[in-house]
Amino acid sequence: MSVNMFSQRALQTSMRRLALARPTTTTMRMISPAAIATGQIRPATSGPHANTVSVSSDEAYKLLAEQRVHRPVSPHLGIYQPQVTWYLSALNRITGSILSGSFYLFGFAYLVAPAFGWHLESASIAAAFASWPIVVKLLVKGTMAFPLAFHSLNGLRHLTWDMGAVLTNRQVQVTGWAIVVLSSISGLYLMFS
Repeated sequence: MSVNMFSQRALQTSMRRLALARPTTTTMRMISPAAIATGQIRPATSGPHANTVSVSSDEAYKLLAEQRVHRPVSPHLGIYQPQVTWYLSALNRITGSILSGSFYLFGFAYLVAPAFGWHLESASIAAAFASWPIVVKLLVKGTMAFPLAFHSLNGLRHLTWDMGAVLTNRQVQVTGWAIVVLSSISGLYLMFS
């Protein structure tokens, strides 16, 4: 911050404090109009605390709730047009959570398996999987294959963004739809192989 900017900011802060302590038309004119317009300056009618009134906590809560009704509301997601980037970002987080949660859950189960007499060795898991009906096998493989394929390919897309490539709006949309198609094909391949 330059010395000139610092001195201007110090002067403006001092003037605001002066206006709050002794509000007059002269001091109010010297304060930034933006500070007055945004409600940063709230002078009392006479004396430093002339407008203050003691209220109970219930009355204070009701007053606060009434003031909130009149405050402007930030735009909500409902006013924006949904885009492929939203959905892929949410799906990337969800699939990452599912994959990492499954990994940790299986790792913990594998550690405590000897204490409970569970058989989670590779041979036991392969034998159990082989005995299942084909529909169940496909469902299990699909629930693992699609999140893995999507999260892996979308992770590569994010790494490409980190390198500063394909960041225009059009490129982001094209790569997003490419990820949807490629992850669907990859998931089906993993599911049926």
